[in-house]
Amino acid sequence: MSSVAPSRKGQSELWQLYRVTRDSAVRERLIIRYAPLVKYVAGRLAMGLPPSIEVDDLISYGVFGLIDAIDKFDLDREVKFETYAIARIRGAMLDGLRAYDWIPYSVRQKAKVLERTYSKLEGRLGRSATDAEVAAELCVTPAKLGKMLLDVRGLAVTSLDETWNGEDESGNGLRPIEVIEDTSAEDPVGRVEFEERKKLVAEAVTKLPEKERLVVALYYFEGLTAKEISHILKVSQSRISQLHSRAIMRLRGRLGADFMF
Repeated sequence: MSSVAPSRKGQSELWQLYRVTRDSAVRERLIIRYAPLVKYVAGRLAMGLPPSIEVDDLISYGVFGLIDAIDKFDLDREVKFETYAIARIRGAMLDGLRAYDWIPYSVRQKAKVLERTYSKLEGRLGRSATDAEVAAELCVTPAKLGKMLLDVRGLAVTSLDETWNGEDESGNGLRPIEVIEDTSAEDPVGRVEFEERKKLVAEAVTKLPEKERLVVALYYFEGLTAKEISHILKVSQSRISQLHSRAIMRLRGRLGADFMF
């Protein structure tokens, strides 16, 4: 990520110039300077997507998100541009995918079955269910279960970017990007609710099997890509995708399918 950020002085001067002039040439310089962010986000997002989704397509969608972030970034807010832009870029990529309805209805149904199965089994067993137990409950082979987890991996990614408090017909709802702190306003009730939500998620994560917990930590907290995680754990990228999908299915099964973490 260090390759994205030039000297702070040069960066600040460029942003100040763009705020005053809104010159397209200056914007182009900002786009080129922060372009590595798009590739970075695409690499991470691709971890949970089917092989049919091309990384180049994600990058194309993400460029529009970067441009939107540059145009709407508020220099007066105490938020790093990279933090703001990553959320915008990721959102643009997901919006691009949704526009093509890339997740079939059958896959969504399969995800619901998996969530219910993990919830039912783990509630009954009082611990994390093994692959063999889940496969037996579904009356499928372990290999078939592995295929199902790979099939639903796209949903495991998008669930983290959906609205957190429902969505009305106008598409209104609280999205992750909207929880970036505004230092000019204080919402103590919202802060308490957010902290409680984080606590519930953290507790659920600690109950995951070791490898799944490690994948979640490396992906969401350390910001690593599937390729990097596969090198650390010395397994294939498809195996990492299975572990990631399984972890998300467990979490949604425990916290509720509508609990967007």
